Amino acid sequence: MNKESTKVVIICAVIALVVSLVGVKLFSGSTIVNNTNNTSSVKSTLASVLDKKEIRVGYVVYAPQMIKDANTGALSGIFHDALEEAGKNLGLKINWVEEVSWGTMIEGLQAGRYDMVGSPVWPSAPRATQADFTLPLTYSAISVFARSDDKRFDLSYDAINSPDIRIAAIDGDISATIAAQQFPKAKIVSLPQLSEQSQELLTVSTGKADVTFVEPFFGDEFSQKNAGSVKNVQPTNPLRVNGNAMMVAQGQEEFKAMINVALEEELNSGFIDGLVKKYEVSKNSFYPIAKPFSLPR
Repeated sequence: MNKESTKVVIICAVIALVVSLVGVKLFSGSTIVNNTNNTSSVKSTLASVLDKKEIRVGYVVYAPQMIKDANTGALSGIFHDALEEAGKNLGLKINWVEEVSWGTMIEGLQAGRYDMVGSPVWPSAPRATQADFTLPLTYSAISVFARSDDKRFDLSYDAINSPDIRIAAIDGDISATIAAQQFPKAKIVSLPQLSEQSQELLTVSTGKADVTFVEPFFGDEFSQKNAGSVKNVQPTNPLRVNGNAMMVAQGQEEFKAMINVALEEELNSGFIDGLVKKYEVSKNSFYPIAKPFSLPR
């Protein structure tokens, strides 16, 4: 091969290489643009809420934190009023779009039927795999209630974990979770998802179950109305303590941050304390949030 031929071959190779690199660049660039367009076409919850100027809320009726008037359908309660106040401060309408149950609230959130669940939800490991939570507004104790004349559990909860013991629990409720996790040997007396806590207590008082797990104010209220038929087995030793939070979809950090700022403002101003005093059935029904600061000396 002579020198001229060699030059031609080299020039052709360089041209081919340049064309190839330009093609890759153009192809790569178009892919980036397409990916960007696809990402931006899906609105975040925060963007959608700010655009529509409203927050769509699902809720579970759970007095005194979420109360629904049987005659008018009007909502009230600690969490209802707290979210309404947050909406007012944010300049957003709170649209209570759907009443749900404990067993279906996550499904509706994931399906996009509402932006958040505005009732008090107890964060748990199983729920955390499917949803996210705001900061808690209060804490709730869960106590063991048994018949007033039953002394088997007064000294230790270990006696509950026996095949001879029956636990009244609502399907999908924390009572069923506690029964399965802490007392696997006991028998479960299952109640439908939409049952009220009073039904669990009634099941115990009538002898169909030996114990149930509810918040003290539910048990105390039931006992007052039913001639002391049930008792809080160990009043100063709650079985569990859970934070009362609202629920949002996973991956919506900006939306959760906005809600948290509005709720923290209410906590620090004393607004939440005022709501607890207004709605609590009995004194110390809820444990307050500890202040994240100390007063100057």
